[in-house]
Amino acid sequence: MARRSCGALLLVVVALVGSGCGEEGAREGAELTVYVSAPGQRLCEEARAEAQGMKTTGDHTLRVVCLGTGSENGGTLAKVGSNARRATEDSTTVAYIGEPDRETRKQSQPILNAAEIAQLANLNGREAIETVSAAIDEGDSDDPRAAVYDAIEG
Repeated sequence: MARRSCGALLLVVVALVGSGCGEEGAREGAELTVYVSAPGQRLCEEARAEAQGMKTTGDHTLRVVCLGTGSENGGTLAKVGSNARRATEDSTTVAYIGEPDRETRKQSQPILNAAEIAQLANLNGREAIETVSAAIDEGDSDDPRAAVYDAIEG
């Protein structure tokens, strides 16, 4: 029984590492994720529309995941922190489009920096996705998270 559990756990770990960009970089054609944490839906809808059908160097596709902040005027700090942690737990994450309010971003920024995930702010959804795509295209397409982080935070 214990042997079967270990085998199942190993399969899950292999599947998770092989599906994203993790520490080994992204395989060609991988789906990369951009998280959007903002009040309302407009920013997220703009980002999704821009990412639709977009391909980057290495034939990567961008997927946008929308996370609410719990409030129309900035969000609760607990929710913002939770959103940032969720992005760090996804091995396919290459960027985080953060809250428009600078004070609120102070909650998510340290969490994202620790995972070396770039946070974009004060851009509309189209501009943010274009910035992420350009960073991947101009950087190391084998390690898109690092390429975006270096371009945005470096």
